[in-house]
Amino acid sequence: MQRKLINVTLALTVVLAALSQAHTQSASTPYPKMAPVDQYLMPQQAEIALARSAAPPSISDHAEILVMGRHGYKTAVKGANGFVCFVERSWTNKLDHRDFWNPKVRAPFCVNAAAARSYLPITEMKTRLILAGKSKQQMATAIQTAFDQKKLPPIERGAMCFMMSKQGYLNDAATHWHPHVMFFTPLTKPESWGANLPASPIFGTEDQLDRLTVFFIPVAKWSDGTPDANPIN
Repeated sequence: MQRKLINVTLALTVVLAALSQAHTQSASTPYPKMAPVDQYLMPQQAEIALARSAAPPSISDHAEILVMGRHGYKTAVKGANGFVCFVERSWTNKLDHRDFWNPKVRAPFCVNAAAARSYLPITEMKTRLILAGKSKQQMATAIQTAFDQKKLPPIERGAMCFMMSKQGYLNDAATHWHPHVMFFTPLTKPESWGANLPASPIFGTEDQLDRLTVFFIPVAKWSDGTPDANPIN
């Protein structure tokens, strides 16, 4: 029992650090400012393939695919099933995350229709603002103003996302972490879902800037069908 609790505690520590759990940025951070824009860009076909890898082919093969250019996201492939796949960059982390400006971050998402209408606009707005040269503080202020003025919608009921890419890079500590699905809800305590508790398979974190709570549920296989070699026990 003691070993099981230790394993759960270690797993919880890793997931909350790996998936944007806030922590204080120190003067020794390796990414103190934004890198040149070219370092965040990808060849279009490579980005399409990486975006598709977020979900099993039965979903991503029929999804809309977005790619990021110098001014924001644009549609590269039209979809037919309501899902939208794209690759987030580092500035969708919490403001004090040490990897906020890490140009290596490539986080493949494949969101359902509810999340495409209510979560994706946040990512798109953050990206436009950062690529336009705004600071992280200016970006945060603009996001809050957009919510207050109802230019950004509240998160919808049923919004969810696949993050099952073996090729993703979430941050320096976790790389691609584990295959998982995510559910977005209005701000709520993670414990209300039983998240972050000993032996619970659910992890959660509140995001005050985005005005939502994210729940992470690890799954056994990557999107290509291969098993996670190091599952969370």
